[in-house]
Amino acid sequence: MPGQGAPDSLADFGGLVRRLSNAGGYFNTDNLISNEQGYQQVLGAMDRRGLRGGAYIGVGPDQNFTYIAHLRPKIAFIADIRRDNMLQHLMFKALFARARNRAEFLALWTGRPAPATIAQLTDRTIQTLVGWIDSVPVNTESAQRARAIVREEVQRSGVALSMQDLATIGRFHDAFINEGLELRFTTTGRAPQPYYPSLRQLILEHDASGRLRGFLANEDDYQFLKSMQRRNLIVPITGDLAGAQTLSGIGHYLEEIDERVSVLYVSNVEDYLLQDGTFGSYLAGVRALPRHGQAVVIRSYFGGGYGHPEATPEYHATQLLQSLSAFVADTALLRPMRYRELVSRNWIPLRRP
Repeated sequence: MPGQGAPDSLADFGGLVRRLSNAGGYFNTDNLISNEQGYQQVLGAMDRRGLRGGAYIGVGPDQNFTYIAHLRPKIAFIADIRRDNMLQHLMFKALFARARNRAEFLALWTGRPAPATIAQLTDRTIQTLVGWIDSVPVNTESAQRARAIVREEVQRSGVALSMQDLATIGRFHDAFINEGLELRFTTTGRAPQPYYPSLRQLILEHDASGRLRGFLANEDDYQFLKSMQRRNLIVPITGDLAGAQTLSGIGHYLEEIDERVSVLYVSNVEDYLLQDGTFGSYLAGVRALPRHGQAVVIRSYFGGGYGHPEATPEYHATQLLQSLSAFVADTALLRPMRYRELVSRNWIPLRRP
């Protein structure tokens, strides 16, 4: 299924980030964690399509790691209009670089002290690891150590960073240190909503069959991601999906390395593009991407658990799956429409009859 030209590692990570990025733009949230609690609900349907390998393109923070760990792509791109998202992913890259296992990753992520016997926690369940983090209070020494590790590693990434960039990365890391697993999604100028999940809930989330399949749920997935990060194959870039450079730049690069897209995860970005009148440019960019025949687009519909056949009252946001080939072939998309109509066209059922 995947092409044969994808590199085993990238020597010039910073150069590729720079090549594919642009000035970016504004969005009204730091989006440090997702508000899509049901993000794993699509994994079973992806399994049934036999999705494996290829290239991954996504948006937003760490929910991408679950999709990447599940897909096992040759290369992954995380494109977001906010430069801050790229900076946050450099923070994640730093954590993966220094954390030997999931337990140490959680400790460094939240500034908790890690015991010298951290290796003994390697095979513990994610529930056990979450309980351990909840039981260990942050202290000045452990927080300072975590901050120093991240600051040191991000400056080794090869991405040119200003003092303001480093301060932003530090501010993001401090949010995780100060709030721990209680951290929740926030939006500027809007009161917190009761359906916003905590980081703990996202880590302990399950798929449609009840299995815990987040990227920290098992050590093999974590080590796969750690390897990808070490080889510079998870590439965060700053870019507008409807812009002239982002998707076209990724597409040209994939053609150079003879690779094709398997998964495009767009959250609910298309809703904003439809409202802004830039959806047509985005669609043209998607149509130009080299893609596998079984490739899919993953999107989110915020209907409060209603308003779509795949919606369930358990989740405020409904995660949806569509064939990428069906999406780009849909001529009706050339006319104006609302997001609710878009998500109701040609979706792939998530649950077996």
